[in-house]
Amino acid sequence: MTADARLRRGRGSLGFAFFAQGVTFALLVTRIPAIQDRYGISDGLLPAFLAAVPVLAGVASVATEHLVKRVPPALVLRWAQPLVLLSLLGVGAGTQLWHVAVALGAFGLSVGALDASMNMLGVSLQRAYGRSIMLGFHAAYSLGGIVGASAAWAGAHWHLSLLTGYFPAVAVLLPLVFYGSRFYVGHQGGAEVVPEKGLGAGGFKLLLPLCLVMACAYIGDSTVSNWSAKYLQDVLGGSEQLATVPYNVYMVTTLIGRAAGDVGVRRFGAVAVVRAGTVVAAGGFAVVAAAPGAWVGMLGFTLLGIGLCVIVPQTFAAAGRLFPGASDTAIARLNIFNYVGFLIGSPLVGGIGDAWSYRGAMLVPMGLVLVTLLYARSFGAQGARYGVRHERRAGDRAVDVGRGGNEV
Repeated sequence: MTADARLRRGRGSLGFAFFAQGVTFALLVTRIPAIQDRYGISDGLLPAFLAAVPVLAGVASVATEHLVKRVPPALVLRWAQPLVLLSLLGVGAGTQLWHVAVALGAFGLSVGALDASMNMLGVSLQRAYGRSIMLGFHAAYSLGGIVGASAAWAGAHWHLSLLTGYFPAVAVLLPLVFYGSRFYVGHQGGAEVVPEKGLGAGGFKLLLPLCLVMACAYIGDSTVSNWSAKYLQDVLGGSEQLATVPYNVYMVTTLIGRAAGDVGVRRFGAVAVVRAGTVVAAGGFAVVAAAPGAWVGMLGFTLLGIGLCVIVPQTFAAAGRLFPGASDTAIARLNIFNYVGFLIGSPLVGGIGDAWSYRGAMLVPMGLVLVTLLYARSFGAQGARYGVRHERRAGDRAVDVGRGGNEV
C-alpha cells in the first residue's frame, strides 16, 4: 500500500473515531435526567457526579501525556474508545448508585485518554497531509453529536430504558471502531526516527495562551449546552418545545462551520479564521443578551455555532505547529483546559444569573471569548496557511516523525 493510501485510510478511520465519540457523548449528556431518575440521584448530589467526569478526564489526559512516551497514541486510542463505549453501556445497565458511580468514573478516565490521543493523531495527520484537515475531524464529531442526540430523543420519546437505548449504538459502533483502529496512522516514520522532546518550563509558557483560549472557548460551549433551553424559555418567553431547538441549531451550525472551515484556513490562514470566528461568536452572545424575543435569541445561538466551531480544532492544530517536536505533550496538556472550561462555564453563568440577571450573565462568556483576539498570533504567522502556496507536494510531504513506526 502506498503512503498516500495509508494516509487516506488513516484519515477515514480517525474521522469515524471522532464521529463515534460524538454519538457516545451525546447519548450520555442528553439522558442525564433519565440517569438521575434511574439511580435516584438527588439534585444536590447530581453536580458532584457530573463534575467527576471532566475531573477524571483531565487526570487521564495528564496520564496520556506520559503514556505516549512509551506507546504510540494510536494504541491508546484503539483501547480507549471501546472502554468509553462499554462505560456508556455500564451507565445504562446498573441498578445501584455505586454502579453508576463506577461507570461514570470509567467513562471519565477513558474519555480523557480518548480525547487526547484522537487529537494527537489528528494533528499528526494534518502535518503529514500538509493542509488543514483538523476541522473536518471535529465536523465528524459534531455530526455524531447530532446523531446521538436524535437517538436519545427517540429513546425518550418511546420511553425506552437506558440500557435499551444505549445497546444498539454500542453494538454497532464497538466492532466498527475496533476494526477501524487497524488503520490508524501514527507518527510518520522516515529514514530517521526523531523522539519527541519535552516542552520544558519555557515551552509550557508559550502554550499558556492557547490553554487560555481553549478554556474560554469551552466556557462558551458549555453555556450553550447547559443554559440555552432555560434562557430561551424563562428569559425570552419561548415555549417548552421551542426551548429544545437552540442546542440543535447550535450543533447543526457547528457541523456546517467545521465542514467548511478547512477551506477557509487553506485560503485565508488560521489566524484570520480564528479572529473571524471569535468576532462572530462574541456577536452571537451580544444578540442573545439583547434579544427582545425567542426568535432573535435563536439567531444569536446560530451565530454562536458558526463562530465557536472553528476555535477548538484550530487551537489543537496551533499547538502541533508551535511544538512540532513535542506535539503529543502539548496536546495532552492543552486538552486539560477543555475540561477546565467545561467545569467553569455552567456554574459561572448560573451563579451570575441567579445573583444578577441571565441577560447580564451572557456578557461574561462573550468577554471571555473575546480574549482569543489578544492571542490570535499564537495560531501561527499571519501569512502562513495550509493548502495554498505553503501546501506540500505529495513527493515532498513534511511529516511528523517520532516513535511507533507507520501504523499501529
